[in-house]
Amino acid sequence: MVPLSALVTTSYSVGADLIQRFNNFLSIRINGNAAGGFSSGQAIAAMEEVADEVLPDGYTFQWSGQALEEKKSGSSSTLVFVFGVIFVFLILAAQYESWGLPLAVITAVPFAIFGAILGVWLRGLENDVYFQIGLVTLVGLAAKNAILIVEFAVLKRREGLSIRDAAVEAARLRLRPIIMTSLAFIFGMVPMFIASGAGANSRHSVATGIIGGMIIASSIALFFVPMFFYLIENSGGRSAAAKDKGPKVFPEPLPDLPRSG
Repeated sequence: MVPLSALVTTSYSVGADLIQRFNNFLSIRINGNAAGGFSSGQAIAAMEEVADEVLPDGYTFQWSGQALEEKKSGSSSTLVFVFGVIFVFLILAAQYESWGLPLAVITAVPFAIFGAILGVWLRGLENDVYFQIGLVTLVGLAAKNAILIVEFAVLKRREGLSIRDAAVEAARLRLRPIIMTSLAFIFGMVPMFIASGAGANSRHSVATGIIGGMIIASSIALFFVPMFFYLIENSGGRSAAAKDKGPKVFPEPLPDLPRSG
């Protein structure tokens, strides 16, 4: 038996009771919460800014848990919104058998987004995941109003009206149905808009964005959708909307003339 003192020299020192590792790297766990009046997204951005300033060379940081999931969902929500617009466009293109008419419908979506952002800003809310869910819902709601106008404009074009007259007539005929359906949906969101208690903040984000977007999409967009229909139809020349204007009339065949000689 060889004594340990013959091989090494021992000494006492103070060390960590628990060594943490993250992805096989030595790490230190830091927990933080947002202060009152600030969102979790603002807290994450503030901690990232501080980490970039104070961490020495060779050190980096990585999120885990709820913060990691929030950052992942923040990037995916944009893709969900973009794919929602693309699917609406492709479905309308198949319905109208045209690439131009769906553009007139999609032009109502930016007005709805502007209204949603304006409503959330006026109420002092943040761009959270619940607000982003409301934006995806607004794609269908705003397109619904525009479809009512474009569909009747297409029908009036097939009846023989000019592009301008068809757009104006469609806007006049569908004004009341659009206002009625929009008001019904807005009033249906009022309970969520004024909700209180547990989960009230999420309801406020969804309802405020949708109500603001529907107000703008049902007022300002009604004046622009017929104009976009007029511009797209003019730029496209003889469009799919004018391909079928009713029964086609052909000249009667000439009677057989007697042959001489």
